Parts: sequence; C-alpha cells; structure tokens
Amino acid sequence: MERKIIEIDESLCTGCGLCVTSCEEGALQIVDGKARVVKDDFCDGLGACIGECPEGALHIVEREAPDFDPAAVAVHLRAQGGAHHAAAPLACGCPGSAVKVQQPAQATPAVAGAGLPAQLHPSDLGQWPVQLHLVPVQAPFFRGKELVVLSTCGPVASADIHWRFLRGRAVVVACPKLDRTEPYVEKLAAILASNAIPRVIVVRMEVPCCGGLTAIVHQALLRARRADLVVDEVVLGTHGPVLSERRLHG
Repeated sequence: MERKIIEIDESLCTGCGLCVTSCEEGALQIVDGKARVVKDDFCDGLGACIGECPEGALHIVEREAPDFDPAAVAVHLRAQGGAHHAAAPLACGCPGSAVKVQQPAQATPAVAGAGLPAQLHPSDLGQWPVQLHLVPVQAPFFRGKELVVLSTCGPVASADIHWRFLRGRAVVVACPKLDRTEPYVEKLAAILASNAIPRVIVVRMEVPCCGGLTAIVHQALLRARRADLVVDEVVLGTHGPVLSERRLHG
C-alpha cells in the first residue's frame, strides 16, 4: 500500500545526526556518514525529524511501504536498551560525537615519561559532546539543568571556567564569528523549548565579535517562547577576569 514516509536526499545530508536523535521510533541511523531509514515499518511518516535537519535533506513522500508497526518499534527500542538517542553516533557517523552523560573527573597523577605535571584541577564537565552543532536537542544532560552557552575562547582565557560555570550545569560551545552559525538560533530554540532548562548563562569574551553569541541566545529565546526562562550574560576579559555580569531576561 502507499503511505507517507520519510525520504532522505543523500546529496544534501551531512550526517549531522540531528534527525536520528529526534526520531522517537529509532527509524533513522547514520550509515556511512549519511542518514538512512533503517526499516520502513519503523517510520510513522509524521515527520518529527524534518524540522531538525539544517540542510533540508528530509521530506515526506507517498510511496509503497509496509504499514507503520508500533509493536516492531517497541521491540527495536528495547533491543537498543530503550536509549537509541544516547547510543547513536552523530556528526558524520563519528563515534567520538556519541552522547555521554558522565561524572566529573578526579584529579590524575602525572603520566610516567610524558614530562607533564600531575593534574591539579579535575574537569567539571558532565557531558559529551559540547559543540552546539553536535549536541542532540533532547540530550539527557540538558534535562532540568542550567545551560551555559560558552564562547569557544572562554576556557582558554579563563582557568576558572570549570568550577565557576560548568559545575552541575550543561554546556554548549560556539563561536559566533568562525562557526557556521546559520542553524544555531533554531537549534538553541529547540533545546530551550524541549527541556526543562531554568536558566541560561551566556559566557562570552569582551571582544566585539563575541557579542554575536548573546544575540543568538536572544533570538533563540524569542523563538522558544520561554517567558519563564532566566538569561544572564557574563563578559570575560582576554586575561580571564569577569568584567561584567547582567541579567538579560527573567
């Protein structure tokens, strides 16, 4: 029978994996760097994944396909431990961008023969990945956590980023000048709308171009329609000190 089902234009697909993490049925996977429908009867044809694709590679077509099978989907998800979102590799099929919720690290001793001192300050990072292009919209590490939107240069300029900003919070990292920022507003708006995030802290550098990070967050806030959300901005100097703090919303 003919029915509605997702079709993927592989010439447009970059393998970012955002559609994979938005498909609650687990119908999509990254295979050889491209998104693919793994089995037609896993796809409900409703198109929840379409809005997550920054390249416009997904659309709904009508073609011959078996009926959507909720029972088969349930078996499929159970076989993946009920967590296909967390297990799915993301950008370009790279396993290094798979989602992880992790415990803060412990300080480690020096590596013998490496010529480096022992680690003095353990990491407070509780997640992976961190880059805004790579994080899934509904990653488990966002749920109920304050979110730090962090300038890429911030951790290099300030040695205090981890204990001051990352401890107990989720984070996304972006550069408004050098990144491909076109999808950022929509992506961040979806993150804010889909997770119970109570507060956003923009941590940016004092240089003028970094003000674009605050602008991206402001536009995302408007699109997410989160009137209850608290948004703060912290500006760091190029040597790392906090130069200013202000409340932007809430």
